[in-house]
Amino acid sequence: MKLLAITESALLPDCDALFAELGVHETRVTSMRKAINRLKSEAFDAVLCEFEYGYGNDYAGVTISNLDVMLYSLQKYSPDSKVIVVVQKDEMQYIDKLTALFEIHAVLPYPAPRQALREAVAGC
Repeated sequence: MKLLAITESALLPDCDALFAELGVHETRVTSMRKAINRLKSEAFDAVLCEFEYGYGNDYAGVTISNLDVMLYSLQKYSPDSKVIVVVQKDEMQYIDKLTALFEIHAVLPYPAPRQALREAVAGC
């Protein structure tokens, strides 16, 4: 399985041992721009990313979070990818806004419990 991990902060846990155990080939990038560029050239089975709610981040009011643009790109370049999102507990109240627009395979609270992460990745 090929997984794209987008780590813009420290929310994503170190998953090297888990990924090796599950036979996951991880590609890690540190920004949404790099993720989108990677998606243009390679399809992934899964995308693991961090949700950050956009508290009034644009004047048009069209984006919900840091993930919107990447998720639209994912629909175009790798539509079969499953998305696993890690969310801080205080932002969990906003995740429904994202799931209303995009199909999300799994939403995990931060810190992501290892077993929940295992099940989410194995289900991709």
